[in-house]
Amino acid sequence: MTITSLAGIIEHVRRDTKKPRVAIAPCAEEFVIRSALTACAEGIAEPIFIGNREKAIKVAAEHDLNIDGYEFHEENDDQTAVSMAVRFFREGRADLIMKGLISTSVVLKAILNKQTGVPIRGIISLVTVFEAPSAGKLVLMTDAGVNIKPNLQRKADILRNALDVARKLGIEKPRAAILAATEKVNYPAMPATLDADILAKMGAEGAFGDARVAGPLALDIAISSTAAACKGVDSPVAGAADILLTPDIESGNILYKALTTIAGKTMASVVVGSDVPIVVSSRGDSDSSKFHSIALACYLAGC
Repeated sequence: MTITSLAGIIEHVRRDTKKPRVAIAPCAEEFVIRSALTACAEGIAEPIFIGNREKAIKVAAEHDLNIDGYEFHEENDDQTAVSMAVRFFREGRADLIMKGLISTSVVLKAILNKQTGVPIRGIISLVTVFEAPSAGKLVLMTDAGVNIKPNLQRKADILRNALDVARKLGIEKPRAAILAATEKVNYPAMPATLDADILAKMGAEGAFGDARVAGPLALDIAISSTAAACKGVDSPVAGAADILLTPDIESGNILYKALTTIAGKTMASVVVGSDVPIVVSSRGDSDSSKFHSIALACYLAGC
């Protein structure tokens, strides 16, 4: 079954009788607390709050939220709180990890620690899921938050992670657009265009399984069949992309924040590639995006 909306992810997770336990660190932030309480109320996850209890209670009270009765572990140092969340996962006391009001790099450092972190499968990358402009479809975007300036091999691995998520969402033959500013290779002026061309050729040779990979493609051509027809681009991916792979973290982050702030999109973002899906929504994301990120992490953890 193909999931075609964020609501569909929530409905699927609700049907699972086992509710994943989400270790949240540090937890004293309004949208983090609100999204965690919503996830619990909606029956999709159980929060484990880690951080400064006094501060968390104060933040909750200021926004008419109540965290009394929920599992809470006192830890005043934010980095140590993150390490505790990772330890809880390793010990089987938590199923998921969620970033609170702290830099993503701190969370990733704790995850990647060879002695105390989490086993990694290949590389880790951020996959973001949002609803397409036209109804009835989800689009995946990667990587807006983890890999800064990936080389060709790293881009191939990032694409594989996104394809894995797409297939778990029921997209049997994902269409992946390797984004750039133009549809023609322009090297060395635009290195991303050459990488995109090579990745598309790798896709044609079966390097990514049954996925259809095209690039370089401009964003409008990847998303809009009208734009693709207008520009004369004939590709099974053009106007129908399931996955958008951005050239680097700067372009990915700009696209992500344009979608949230200008287009008002709700985004669900999870770091994949390790034994635990990690919720690392932007600190500026709404409680809705954070809630849907929890739901996506729960879904992937159950796949």
